[in-house]
Formats: sequence, C-alpha cells, structure tokens
Amino acid sequence: MTVSHSVEKIGGTSMSRYDEVLNNIWKRPQLPNGGEQETLYQRVFVVSAYAGMTNGLLEHKKTGESGVYALFAEMDDKRPWQQKLYEVQAAMLAMNAEMFEGQDIVRKRADQFISGRIDDVLQCLEHLENVCNFGHFQLDDHLHRVREMLSALGEAHSAYNSVQLLQLHDINARFVDLTNWRSDQQHSLDDHIQRAFDGIDLAKEMPIVTGYTQCREGLMKTYDRGYSEMTFSRVATVTGAAEAIIHKEYHLSTADPMMVGAENVHPIGLTNYDVADQLANLGMEAIHPRAAAGLRKRNIVLRVKNTFEPEHQGTEIRADYSSDTPKVEIIAGTRNVWALEMFDQDMVGDATYGQKMNDLVFESGVRVLTKDFNANTVTFYLKGNKRRINWLMDRLQATYTTADVRVEKLAMVSAIGSDMKVPGLLTSAAGALSDAGVNVLSVHQAMRQVDMMFIVADQDYAPAVKALHTSLIEKSDVWKQAHTA
Repeated sequence: MTVSHSVEKIGGTSMSRYDEVLNNIWKRPQLPNGGEQETLYQRVFVVSAYAGMTNGLLEHKKTGESGVYALFAEMDDKRPWQQKLYEVQAAMLAMNAEMFEGQDIVRKRADQFISGRIDDVLQCLEHLENVCNFGHFQLDDHLHRVREMLSALGEAHSAYNSVQLLQLHDINARFVDLTNWRSDQQHSLDDHIQRAFDGIDLAKEMPIVTGYTQCREGLMKTYDRGYSEMTFSRVATVTGAAEAIIHKEYHLSTADPMMVGAENVHPIGLTNYDVADQLANLGMEAIHPRAAAGLRKRNIVLRVKNTFEPEHQGTEIRADYSSDTPKVEIIAGTRNVWALEMFDQDMVGDATYGQKMNDLVFESGVRVLTKDFNANTVTFYLKGNKRRINWLMDRLQATYTTADVRVEKLAMVSAIGSDMKVPGLLTSAAGALSDAGVNVLSVHQAMRQVDMMFIVADQDYAPAVKALHTSLIEKSDVWKQAHTA
C-alpha cells in the first residue's frame, strides 16, 4: 500500500501557544495512511498568523477596529497607517524575543526576516500613496492588492518562525513560502502550489506552508479572511492528501462552551460535509465553504482536532455520513448580521425586478447568509463591514428610486445536523426561544432539513444559543444516550 500524507492547518490562537503545538503536534509521531511505523514526517502544515496579527494588519475581525489596511484606505495626510505598521512590527519582534529566548542567532535571523518584509511594505505603500496623488491613478483600484500584501506578512512571520523552532529541535522542517514575495511571475493557485511542492520529499521533510498564497486569482478578493482555509484545502487536493486536519483551540462541539458551559457541550465526533457547509456559511473559522467543497469533491476526510488534547480523535467529517437517529448536532450562529430590507410595490408580478439587485449585492463584496422575499419585499441577511453595507444601500436606492430601503443589525442562530427530520422540531425550538424571552424576527428551514435558522435581535444572541442548546441537545434523549454510552 502506498504511504499517503496528511495536510494539517493550525489556527492562529493555537499558533500563539507554540510550545504546546510543538509538543502536541509537531514532535508527536503519527502513523501515516498506509504506513507501518510512526513518523514525524508525511505531514504538511499550513499555518495561520499568530493571534491578533492579522487584526492589526487589516482590521479587527470582531470589533472592526482599524488596522494598517483600513487606515491606509482612508488616505489621511497624517499617515496613521505607518504608526500602526510599526506597532504590528513591535508585536512581531516581541513574539520572536519570547520564542527564541537564549537563542540570539536564531532570534536575529527571525527579526531580520520579518523586519525586511515590513520595510518592503512601508516603501511600497508610500510609493503607492504618491502615485495616487495623480488623477490618472485611483487608490480603490489597488486596495485589494494592498490587502493581499499585508495579509502575507502575518502568515510568513509564523511559518518562518516555526521552521526555525523545529530545526532547533532537530526536525527537518522546510519553509514553503507561497506569498510570492518580490517575484516577477504570477501563477494560478494550483500551479503555484504544485511548483512549490516539486522536489519536496515528504518522507524526510516537514513542510511548513504560509496560510496565504499569492496567485493570479487573488485569494483575498474572493475569500477575504478565509484565504488560509483555501490554501489548506488546495494544498490537500493538489498534493493528493489522504486526510485533511484542522487543529483548533477547542473541539468541534455541540455549541460554544464559553456560551453554554463546558460541562454542557459534547464533542460531535462524526458528521458530514453538509454540516460543515452550514457552519462555513455562518463564518465559523477554519471551515470556509469553498474549502470544504474542494475536499468533499476529492473525497478527502476532514478532521477537526483540539490542539491541547492530542489523544482525542476529534471530529471526523465525511461525505457519506448521516446520523443513525435524526437529531440536532450543533447550535451555532453569528452576531452583527445586517438585515437589508427593500420594500417596493412595483416589484409585485415583475419577474425581472431582482436581477440588478442581486448583481449589486455581489458587486458590494458582502456575504449573503440567506434571504427571504414575498410579493413586495426582499430582505438580505448579510455579513460585511459598514462601509460596504452603506455602499450597497446607496446603489440600491439610486437604482430602485421608488423603493424603501432600510438596514438593521441583528443576529442569526442555527440548529444544524446531518439529519434533522425530527417531528415537531420547529415547534420545540420556537417554544424554547419563547420561554427564554427571545423574540423570533424571522425563521428559515430548507426542505433538506440540515439546518434551521432563527433571526433575533443582536442582544438576544447568547440567550438564544443557550435556550436552543438546552432544549434540543441537553434535554434530547438521543444525546443523553450518547453521553452515557
């Protein structure tokens, strides 16, 4: 049997606890698919930036606080983006000092690597500012490239450092830099990955791969902050991996343990790609919808593991799984959902009314979670920053002059499962929310019955998650049996 390899992604929070990643993952031998003995190799690692770095380089993912990119996009004459870039550099150098304490030569090497790249970015952005002072050049035409360039810094920093750390521990690690830094060639995503892996002997080398890949398609333009998941997915498919593994700081559980209590959640254990797709739609980190789709098409098993419990097998996600007994497997959701509502009497009976509307939503770059409509109203439930939402509202109002357009910030909570054909489930869920004092503003359930979405007020997000988890999982006879089995 041919020995096959795994491709494994390590998230940013886990990467920041590098000593535990070193001992729990990198230095922990594994038996590869088709192998007869355990080895440190036959594994490829795609790494994210250390926690907080990408927030500083772009914008804070949760609070929206401006990072280097957001400040640069404002074109302020005082150049606040420069100071922010220096702050990120200071944080990176502090990480180096912590990682390589007592290893002066290695630390100096790591400092020179990232400082050199930051100097490149500084010069590039200063030149771009000067160029855009001329009317022939508009900053908006270049911002997506700026975003790509800044994103590359965080992943290159963590990948380079990881190689230095592994080599200190006599592991033959290899830095696979997909950022295409200072290159005059540009390849497609798959070609870039294929070229990078030519000549790598997976039986003797441990590739540490940047989570960001510079390519002709432009990862950020299509996937935004999901770019590392796409790199992970494509590395797995292009190299023909037997298994794809995501290492996170927690198990894939029936709900967020921080919200419902660690004692009340269960690791899911086994589920399918339908569930992964629904989680991806909600923006769950490390499972981008396109990433999951690529693995599913190649029939590659996806496993989600807890970095800090290496003995646990984690959650296996397969294409062909369906739970033996219909049940809800996970309660998940997202806050800061923009409900954009258009009311227009003129849309009644007009089959072509929504064509331009859909085009504008796509052009805005926001992500559609779901939408509903009736005879004279269409509501999109969107994820995106306020600037993009405002742009979309302005364009919709200019295009549909007779329409009333309004937006409201809400939250979405979903019950998800590989088979949720449970009689009376909707009644039970709605009753649980009502008993918790949560007013349901909208509800969505498709005929496939793999998810059920509830739109609630933003402040009701946590109570809604707790209420649904208590009713549909903690009090579920199916889960009680699984827990005691």
